[in-house]
Amino acid sequence: MAASEDRSITPREPGAAVVLRVRMSAHDAHYGGNLVDGARILALFGDVATELLIRSDGDEGLFAAYEMVEFTAPVYAGDFIEAGGRITRFGKTSRTLEFEARKVIAARPDLCASAADVLAEPIVVARARGTCVVPQSQQRGNRAAEIGGPF
Repeated sequence: MAASEDRSITPREPGAAVVLRVRMSAHDAHYGGNLVDGARILALFGDVATELLIRSDGDEGLFAAYEMVEFTAPVYAGDFIEAGGRITRFGKTSRTLEFEARKVIAARPDLCASAADVLAEPIVVARARGTCVVPQSQQRGNRAAEIGGPF
């Protein structure tokens, strides 16, 4: 491969996914029983959006609004969460994004303080759809990397 070639750069198109995996800590617990605040999941969606926009436009962009947010299962300190998303629509400056967060490892404090189980099937804990904006003056062309993934 020549030094000027970059195989990770492909034409911008909806569908490229980004996935982050994070352990929820005691610091993330906001409610009794070590329940994690839903805002922590939204912060992960913001991080996913930032990476998607950097990959597609070379800029972090700005999160304008959530159109829909659903919290579908509880998240506790010690759980591992995969937060993922993809851009589903490209406008001139706007990007529509869809997100999903899944619990892949569940804390088991009922067994002992450090016990956890890898889940055979991930549990969807949240979904969202939102709009981000990348000002035209800050867009740096077709930079979307096709990275695949389950989201």
